[in-house]
Amino acid sequence: MSITISDDLLQQIHMDEKEFKQEIAIWLFQKEKMTLAQASHFAGMNRIQFQHLLASRQIPIHYDIEDFDKDLATLRKMDRI
Repeated sequence: MSITISDDLLQQIHMDEKEFKQEIAIWLFQKEKMTLAQASHFAGMNRIQFQHLLASRQIPIHYDIEDFDKDLATLRKMDRI
């Protein structure tokens, strides 16, 4: 699925594409719809950078065994392991 966000809309909300993707990733992470690895990948950041972004906003990192298992499955799908 693809979603097109117009440049006009991004200008209206005073964001560039990178910032917009980061906001979506943060929101989905907070709603526990994405794991830390999924959200950082979607945001175009490595995990440490994404963790720093979360910390700068005082957003706690929730990471448990289930998240770890999901991350492993995601990595396997991406042929990273």
